[in-house]
Amino acid sequence: MSERPAVAFQGENGAYSQLAVYQFFGEGTPTVACRTLEDLFQAILEQAATHGALPVENSLAGSINKAYDLLLEHDLHVVGEVFLRVRHALLAAPGTELAQLKRVYSHPQALAQCEGFLARHGFEAVPEYDTAGAARNLARNGQAGTGVIASELAASLYGLAVLARGIEDLPFNYTRFFMLGTQEPARRDPSKTSLVFATRHRPGDLYEALGEFARRGINLTKLESRPRRNRPWNYVFYVDFEGHWEEPHVSEALVHLLRKASFVKIIGSYPAAVMDFKTDRSGLFEAEGPEAVSRGGNSPDAA
Repeated sequence: MSERPAVAFQGENGAYSQLAVYQFFGEGTPTVACRTLEDLFQAILEQAATHGALPVENSLAGSINKAYDLLLEHDLHVVGEVFLRVRHALLAAPGTELAQLKRVYSHPQALAQCEGFLARHGFEAVPEYDTAGAARNLARNGQAGTGVIASELAASLYGLAVLARGIEDLPFNYTRFFMLGTQEPARRDPSKTSLVFATRHRPGDLYEALGEFARRGINLTKLESRPRRNRPWNYVFYVDFEGHWEEPHVSEALVHLLRKASFVKIIGSYPAAVMDFKTDRSGLFEAEGPEAVSRGGNSPDAA
Protein backbone atom coordinates (compact mmCIF):
# COMPACT_ATOMS: atom_id res chain seq x y z
CA MET A 1 0.00 0.00 0.00
CA SER A 2 1.43 3.35 -1.06
CA GLU A 3 0.28 5.34 1.98
CA ARG A 4 0.37 4.22 5.58
CA PRO A 5 -3.21 3.34 6.48
CA ALA A 6 -5.19 4.62 9.43
CA VAL A 7 -7.48 1.76 10.35
CA ALA A 8 -10.77 2.03 12.21
CA PHE A 9 -11.88 -0.71 14.61
CA GLN A 10 -14.78 -1.18 17.00
CA GLY A 11 -13.93 -1.05 20.70
CA GLU A 12 -11.43 0.63 22.99
CA ASN A 13 -7.67 0.62 22.49
CA GLY A 14 -6.44 -2.85 23.38
CA ALA A 15 -9.42 -4.60 21.78
CA TYR A 16 -8.96 -7.84 19.87
CA SER A 17 -10.00 -5.92 16.75
CA GLN A 18 -6.92 -3.74 17.18
CA LEU A 19 -4.79 -6.89 17.26
CA ALA A 20 -6.40 -7.92 13.95
CA VAL A 21 -5.32 -4.57 12.49
CA TYR A 22 -1.73 -5.18 13.61
CA GLN A 23 -1.79 -8.72 12.25
CA PHE A 24 -2.82 -7.55 8.79
CA PHE A 25 -1.16 -4.13 8.41
CA GLY A 26 1.73 -4.49 10.84
CA GLU A 27 2.37 -3.43 14.45
CA GLY A 28 2.32 0.30 15.03
CA THR A 29 -0.29 0.96 12.34
CA PRO A 30 -2.27 4.10 13.26
CA THR A 31 -5.74 3.15 14.48
CA VAL A 32 -9.06 4.89 15.10
CA ALA A 33 -11.16 3.48 17.96
CA CYS A 34 -14.92 3.50 17.26
CA ARG A 35 -17.75 3.00 19.72
CA THR A 36 -20.01 1.03 17.34
CA LEU A 37 -19.77 -0.86 14.05
CA GLU A 38 -21.81 1.91 12.44
CA ASP A 39 -19.17 4.40 13.58
CA LEU A 40 -16.50 2.23 11.95
CA PHE A 41 -18.19 2.52 8.56
CA GLN A 42 -18.70 6.26 9.00
CA ALA A 43 -15.03 6.76 9.89
CA ILE A 44 -14.05 5.31 6.50
CA LEU A 45 -16.75 7.10 4.53
CA GLU A 46 -15.88 10.43 6.17
CA GLN A 47 -12.14 9.80 5.57
CA ALA A 48 -11.25 9.77 9.26
CA ALA A 49 -9.74 6.36 8.45
CA THR A 50 -8.51 4.78 5.23
CA HIS A 51 -9.56 1.25 6.22
CA GLY A 52 -11.60 -0.63 8.78
CA ALA A 53 -11.33 -3.97 10.60
CA LEU A 54 -14.80 -5.52 10.63
CA PRO A 55 -15.40 -8.72 12.67
CA VAL A 56 -17.78 -10.93 10.69
CA GLU A 57 -17.77 -14.30 12.44
CA ASN A 58 -16.32 -16.27 15.33
CA SER A 59 -15.45 -19.94 15.14
CA LEU A 60 -17.45 -20.61 18.33
CA ALA A 61 -20.23 -18.01 18.34
CA GLY A 62 -20.95 -17.89 14.60
CA SER A 63 -21.70 -14.92 12.35
CA ILE A 64 -22.00 -11.32 13.51
CA ASN A 65 -25.27 -10.43 11.82
CA LYS A 66 -24.93 -6.67 12.28
CA ALA A 67 -21.69 -6.70 10.32
CA TYR A 68 -23.31 -8.40 7.33
CA ASP A 69 -26.27 -6.00 7.39
CA LEU A 70 -23.86 -3.04 7.30
CA LEU A 71 -21.92 -4.55 4.38
CA LEU A 72 -25.16 -4.63 2.40
CA GLU A 73 -26.05 -1.03 3.31
CA HIS A 74 -22.68 0.57 2.46
CA ASP A 75 -20.49 0.55 -0.63
CA LEU A 76 -17.10 -0.42 0.73
CA HIS A 77 -14.76 -3.09 -0.60
CA VAL A 78 -13.29 -6.03 1.27
CA VAL A 79 -9.54 -5.70 0.69
CA GLY A 80 -8.44 -8.70 2.75
CA GLU A 81 -9.31 -11.04 5.59
CA VAL A 82 -7.72 -12.06 8.88
CA PHE A 83 -8.28 -15.04 11.16
CA LEU A 84 -7.30 -13.83 14.62
CA ARG A 85 -6.61 -16.41 17.33
CA VAL A 86 -8.42 -15.05 20.40
CA ARG A 87 -6.37 -15.65 23.53
CA HIS A 88 -8.04 -14.42 26.69
CA ALA A 89 -6.03 -13.26 29.71
CA LEU A 90 -7.07 -12.52 33.28
CA LEU A 91 -5.88 -9.04 34.25
CA ALA A 92 -5.83 -7.18 37.55
CA ALA A 93 -4.19 -4.20 39.21
CA PRO A 94 -0.46 -4.67 39.87
CA GLY A 95 0.21 -6.47 43.14
CA THR A 96 -3.12 -8.32 43.11
CA GLU A 97 -3.02 -12.06 43.82
CA LEU A 98 -5.32 -14.54 42.09
CA ALA A 99 -6.76 -15.61 45.45
CA GLN A 100 -7.84 -12.02 46.17
CA LEU A 101 -10.22 -11.80 43.21
CA LYS A 102 -13.96 -12.07 43.75
CA ARG A 103 -15.46 -10.74 40.52
CA VAL A 104 -14.36 -10.53 36.88
CA TYR A 105 -15.62 -8.01 34.32
CA SER A 106 -15.65 -8.43 30.55
CA HIS A 107 -17.76 -8.55 27.40
CA PRO A 108 -20.53 -11.20 27.74
CA GLN A 109 -19.02 -13.30 24.96
CA ALA A 110 -15.59 -13.33 26.60
CA LEU A 111 -17.17 -14.32 29.92
CA ALA A 112 -19.03 -17.15 28.18
CA GLN A 113 -15.85 -18.36 26.49
CA CYS A 114 -14.07 -18.53 29.87
CA GLU A 115 -17.03 -19.91 31.86
CA GLY A 116 -15.19 -23.03 33.01
CA PHE A 117 -12.18 -21.07 34.29
CA LEU A 118 -14.44 -18.63 36.17
CA ALA A 119 -16.48 -21.46 37.73
CA ARG A 120 -13.38 -23.36 38.88
CA HIS A 121 -12.16 -20.30 40.76
CA GLY A 122 -15.57 -19.24 42.06
CA PHE A 123 -15.41 -15.80 40.41
CA GLU A 124 -18.56 -13.76 39.84
CA ALA A 125 -18.90 -12.88 36.13
CA VAL A 126 -19.97 -9.26 35.55
CA PRO A 127 -20.84 -8.15 31.97
CA GLU A 128 -19.19 -5.08 30.47
CA TYR A 129 -19.70 -3.51 27.02
CA ASP A 130 -16.15 -4.24 25.84
CA THR A 131 -13.14 -6.30 26.90
CA ALA A 132 -10.61 -3.50 26.53
CA GLY A 133 -13.08 -1.02 28.01
CA ALA A 134 -13.29 -3.20 31.12
CA ALA A 135 -9.48 -3.13 31.36
CA ARG A 136 -9.38 0.65 30.98
CA ASN A 137 -12.05 1.12 33.66
CA LEU A 138 -10.22 -1.13 36.10
CA ALA A 139 -6.98 0.79 35.55
CA ARG A 140 -8.81 4.06 36.26
CA ASN A 141 -10.87 2.90 39.25
CA GLY A 142 -8.61 0.28 40.85
CA GLN A 143 -11.42 -1.69 42.49
CA ALA A 144 -10.19 -4.20 45.07
CA GLY A 145 -10.98 -7.86 44.44
CA THR A 146 -11.69 -7.16 40.76
CA GLY A 147 -10.22 -8.60 37.59
CA VAL A 148 -11.03 -8.38 33.90
CA ILE A 149 -10.79 -10.68 30.91
CA ALA A 150 -9.10 -8.96 27.99
CA SER A 151 -6.08 -9.17 25.70
CA GLU A 152 -2.49 -8.91 26.81
CA LEU A 153 -2.30 -5.82 24.61
CA ALA A 154 -4.86 -4.21 26.93
CA ALA A 155 -2.71 -5.16 29.91
CA SER A 156 0.32 -3.40 28.45
CA LEU A 157 -1.67 -0.31 27.42
CA TYR A 158 -3.35 0.19 30.80
CA GLY A 159 -0.58 -0.97 33.13
CA LEU A 160 -2.37 -4.08 34.43
CA ALA A 161 -0.82 -7.34 35.60
CA VAL A 162 -1.48 -10.62 33.77
CA LEU A 163 -2.56 -13.19 36.39
CA ALA A 164 -3.37 -15.97 33.90
CA ARG A 165 -3.26 -16.36 30.15
CA GLY A 166 -4.97 -18.70 27.71
CA ILE A 167 -7.98 -19.05 30.04
CA GLU A 168 -10.56 -19.71 27.30
CA ASP A 169 -12.37 -23.03 27.69
CA LEU A 170 -11.95 -24.08 24.05
CA PRO A 171 -8.62 -23.41 22.32
CA PHE A 172 -10.00 -23.29 18.76
CA ASN A 173 -11.26 -19.72 19.15
CA TYR A 174 -10.77 -17.57 16.05
CA THR A 175 -12.50 -14.42 14.88
CA ARG A 176 -12.61 -13.70 11.18
CA PHE A 177 -12.25 -10.07 10.13
CA PHE A 178 -12.87 -8.33 6.82
CA MET A 179 -10.46 -5.49 6.15
CA LEU A 180 -12.50 -2.78 4.43
CA GLY A 181 -11.44 0.05 2.13
CA THR A 182 -12.77 2.34 -0.57
CA GLN A 183 -10.71 0.85 -3.42
CA GLU A 184 -10.53 -2.65 -4.85
CA PRO A 185 -7.29 -4.42 -3.92
CA ALA A 186 -4.87 -5.68 -6.54
CA ARG A 187 -5.46 -9.31 -7.41
CA ARG A 188 -3.25 -11.73 -5.55
CA ASP A 189 -3.87 -15.47 -5.54
CA PRO A 190 -5.18 -17.41 -3.77
CA SER A 191 -8.21 -15.14 -3.83
CA LYS A 192 -11.63 -15.23 -2.30
CA THR A 193 -14.82 -13.44 -3.34
CA SER A 194 -17.71 -12.38 -1.10
CA LEU A 195 -21.11 -11.37 -2.46
CA VAL A 196 -24.76 -11.08 -1.50
CA PHE A 197 -27.71 -11.92 -3.73
CA ALA A 198 -31.47 -12.44 -3.61
CA THR A 199 -33.69 -14.71 -5.66
CA ARG A 200 -37.17 -14.06 -7.02
CA HIS A 201 -38.73 -16.31 -4.35
CA ARG A 202 -39.80 -19.04 -6.77
CA PRO A 203 -39.35 -22.81 -6.45
CA GLY A 204 -35.85 -23.88 -7.46
CA ASP A 205 -34.43 -20.35 -7.77
CA LEU A 206 -31.81 -20.79 -5.03
CA TYR A 207 -30.89 -24.22 -6.40
CA GLU A 208 -30.40 -22.78 -9.89
CA ALA A 209 -28.40 -19.80 -8.60
CA LEU A 210 -25.98 -21.96 -6.61
CA GLY A 211 -25.73 -24.39 -9.49
CA GLU A 212 -23.86 -21.76 -11.51
CA PHE A 213 -20.95 -22.15 -9.11
CA ALA A 214 -21.14 -25.95 -8.94
CA ARG A 215 -21.17 -26.31 -12.73
CA ARG A 216 -17.87 -24.44 -12.94
CA GLY A 217 -16.14 -26.20 -10.05
CA ILE A 218 -16.16 -23.12 -7.80
CA ASN A 219 -15.90 -24.04 -4.14
CA LEU A 220 -18.25 -22.20 -1.76
CA THR A 221 -16.69 -21.59 1.66
CA LYS A 222 -19.70 -19.89 3.27
CA LEU A 223 -23.45 -19.67 2.62
CA GLU A 224 -25.77 -17.87 4.99
CA SER A 225 -29.21 -16.26 4.73
CA ARG A 226 -30.37 -13.03 6.38
CA PRO A 227 -33.83 -11.41 6.41
CA ARG A 228 -34.34 -8.83 3.67
CA ARG A 229 -35.09 -5.64 5.56
CA ASN A 230 -37.37 -4.03 2.96
CA ARG A 231 -39.37 -7.20 2.16
CA PRO A 232 -40.79 -9.22 5.07
CA TRP A 233 -40.24 -13.00 4.82
CA ASN A 234 -37.83 -12.58 1.93
CA TYR A 235 -34.14 -13.33 2.35
CA VAL A 236 -30.73 -12.41 0.99
CA PHE A 237 -27.89 -14.91 0.76
CA TYR A 238 -24.29 -14.18 1.63
CA VAL A 239 -21.75 -16.31 -0.21
CA ASP A 240 -17.98 -16.65 0.02
CA PHE A 241 -16.16 -18.69 -2.60
CA GLU A 242 -12.65 -19.45 -3.76
CA GLY A 243 -11.52 -17.42 -6.77
CA HIS A 244 -11.41 -13.86 -8.12
CA TRP A 245 -14.07 -12.17 -10.23
CA GLU A 246 -11.47 -11.56 -12.97
CA GLU A 247 -10.95 -15.30 -13.52
CA PRO A 248 -12.88 -16.38 -16.64
CA HIS A 249 -14.84 -19.20 -15.00
CA VAL A 250 -15.77 -16.98 -12.03
CA SER A 251 -16.78 -14.11 -14.30
CA GLU A 252 -18.93 -16.50 -16.32
CA ALA A 253 -20.65 -17.78 -13.18
CA LEU A 254 -21.40 -14.22 -12.06
CA VAL A 255 -22.91 -13.31 -15.43
CA HIS A 256 -25.26 -16.29 -15.23
CA LEU A 257 -26.05 -15.54 -11.58
CA LEU A 258 -27.09 -12.01 -12.58
CA ARG A 259 -29.62 -13.51 -15.00
CA LYS A 260 -31.20 -15.69 -12.33
CA ALA A 261 -31.09 -13.50 -9.21
CA SER A 262 -33.21 -10.45 -8.44
CA PHE A 263 -30.05 -8.59 -7.40
CA VAL A 264 -26.35 -9.29 -6.84
CA LYS A 265 -23.82 -7.18 -4.95
CA ILE A 266 -20.13 -8.11 -4.92
CA ILE A 267 -18.65 -7.14 -1.55
CA GLY A 268 -15.13 -7.84 -2.71
CA SER A 269 -12.55 -10.08 -4.35
CA TYR A 270 -9.50 -10.12 -2.11
CA PRO A 271 -6.41 -12.13 -1.12
CA ALA A 272 -7.49 -15.09 1.00
CA ALA A 273 -5.98 -15.47 4.45
CA VAL A 274 -3.44 -18.27 4.43
CA MET A 275 -4.04 -21.13 6.85
CA ASP A 276 -0.48 -21.94 7.86
CA PHE A 277 -0.49 -25.58 8.92
CA LYS A 278 1.85 -25.37 11.85
CA THR A 279 0.67 -26.14 15.34
CA ASP A 280 0.64 -23.80 18.29
CA ARG A 281 0.98 -24.94 21.92
CA SER A 282 -2.62 -26.14 21.95
CA GLY A 283 -1.86 -28.50 19.06
CA LEU A 284 -4.21 -26.59 16.77
CA PHE A 285 -3.48 -24.70 13.61
CA GLU A 286 -2.50 -21.06 13.51
CA ALA A 287 -4.16 -18.79 10.94
CA GLU A 288 -2.36 -15.82 9.49
CA GLY A 289 -3.53 -13.05 7.21
CA PRO A 290 -1.77 -12.54 3.89
CA GLU A 291 0.13 -9.50 5.13
CA ALA A 292 1.35 -11.33 8.23
CA VAL A 293 2.62 -14.22 6.12
CA SER A 294 4.44 -12.02 3.63
CA ARG A 295 6.00 -9.85 6.33
CA GLY A 296 6.66 -12.64 8.79
CA GLY A 297 4.27 -10.98 11.25
CA ASN A 298 2.64 -12.43 14.33
CA SER A 299 0.14 -14.88 14.15
CA PRO A 300 -13.15 -9.14 18.31
CA ASP A 301 -13.26 -7.72 20.50
CA ALA A 302 -14.35 -11.05 21.85
CA ALA A 303 -16.42 -9.79 20.66
